Amino acid sequence: MTKLDNLLLPDSSLNMRFLARLITKIENNSQFAEELLSEIYQENNEALILGITGPPGAGKSTLIDNIVGKFREQGKKIAVVAIDPSSPFSGGAILGDRIRMSSHFMDPNVFIRSMGSRGYLGGVAPATVNVMNFLTAVGFDVVIIETVGAGQSDIDIMYLVDSVLLVLVPGLGDDIQALKAGIMEIADIFVVNKADKPGKEKLMAEINMLLMLKQEQVDWIPPVLEVVATEGEGIDTLIAEIKRHKEYLTEHSFDVKINKVERRIRRMIEEKIDERIHGSFKDNDRLNLWIEKAIDGKINPYSLIKDFDKKLTVLWEG
Repeated sequence: MTKLDNLLLPDSSLNMRFLARLITKIENNSQFAEELLSEIYQENNEALILGITGPPGAGKSTLIDNIVGKFREQGKKIAVVAIDPSSPFSGGAILGDRIRMSSHFMDPNVFIRSMGSRGYLGGVAPATVNVMNFLTAVGFDVVIIETVGAGQSDIDIMYLVDSVLLVLVPGLGDDIQALKAGIMEIADIFVVNKADKPGKEKLMAEINMLLMLKQEQVDWIPPVLEVVATEGEGIDTLIAEIKRHKEYLTEHSFDVKINKVERRIRRMIEEKIDERIHGSFKDNDRLNLWIEKAIDGKINPYSLIKDFDKKLTVLWEG
């Protein structure tokens, strides 16, 4: 019996409850994730992997609900992973995003999962790469990753997905100036949601001004789209632009693929290093002794770090 023997139901549809249990194991046990994915992983160039990011309150979940509906009309099997802030008490996800996508809960071809960020910076969760790879490997046509409400440094999503949709809303004021140095650089498609609100023209002008500065540096110029997600307005145009970007990626497959694969592998290696280092020094007697000496004033913090670096070098070379 393999780890996936219970994944398919008698009618060949996915067993969503079993799928959810497997993803929980992938989140909580990196060794299990590595063993499972080393058996089933395969590059799925046909799958569409979308990242949806933007400030809190931009309407990302409502927009995703509309996108899911359009892809379901095309017969696509869809998975949504919503990265939520972790509860400070349980460490689990706060499930606000799943509530706003409730119209698809009963659809057997739509899987919606919340994952806690667990304090991880960058707008995503530590297990995002593994979960994303698992979902494409088991046959989902579209995988959507919704980040925690993004700030200037929350750009990790660009390393994981094929297309990044940055959702903005009128009334951001000076917030767009704070965003532009970081997250504004990663968008493949700009989505101005709540486009029926005052301030839309100013926001569109600011985005287009930023894009003019980089037009000569890139082959793909991100489109700037207007939608009203609560009314379903502009979603058809958005789906068409997502398809157009997918076609662009296919035409430039070699360069883009090399870049994406390298970033994903580097991210996986960095997470493994981080995990091993934390595991090696957690409850480590020498580390505790260093800290006690620093607290008592017997060693200064810089000497502590110097000793730590020596220990780390031995661990790495060993």
